[in-house]
Amino acid sequence: MYFNNLEPLLSILYPNVTWKRKTAEKVIYLTFDDGPIPEATKYVLGELDRFNAKATFFCVGDNIVKHHEVFKKIIDEGHKIGNHTFNHLNGWKNENAAYFENIAKCDEILINTINPDNHSAYISNGSTKKLFRPPYGKINKSQIKVLIENYEIIMWDVLTGDFDKKLKPENCLKKAIKFTGNGSIVIFHDSIKALPNLQYALPRFLKHFTEAGYRFETL
Repeated sequence: MYFNNLEPLLSILYPNVTWKRKTAEKVIYLTFDDGPIPEATKYVLGELDRFNAKATFFCVGDNIVKHHEVFKKIIDEGHKIGNHTFNHLNGWKNENAAYFENIAKCDEILINTINPDNHSAYISNGSTKKLFRPPYGKINKSQIKVLIENYEIIMWDVLTGDFDKKLKPENCLKKAIKFTGNGSIVIFHDSIKALPNLQYALPRFLKHFTEAGYRFETL
């Protein structure tokens, strides 16, 4: 079970993480979790290019190792990347020491793979902190307390549900559009599981908001 928009409540319970950007401008922050996966990530990059849109990809370290060239393509095309742990760990189900170690392992892969002259691809705009998103959005307050020293922890205010095989593509798009507004942080997934919904919803989502005068930027 999941909710497409819990930000109003959770931003009160977890004020030290980022749920959306406060702005009056027509800006949307598209994010993609769980890649890089060639079949899905290359499709996403093609659609983003078609609409002149930029996005932030929260990458799993193990997938970076397996698909090094796809990861580099994300950066080369002007998008941002963030840490999504090395093995897609659930913070609620792992001891802090193991969780932090897994994040550090992904961090090492990210830094060593990025061109030394382009480490800004991993840094939050207007900050010196790196970008991190907890898999499943599951992280406890003791983990947040440690991680916010070096990371901006990015959550979301719009969960598209593209990963849900029971969700019809039309409904995935409908809900994504319904909850998105100025400064929204929107989650899609560049994964095989999400691909059927992603291929339907993403281009239509981009078209809808582009025609409404929005622009898509990196975090």
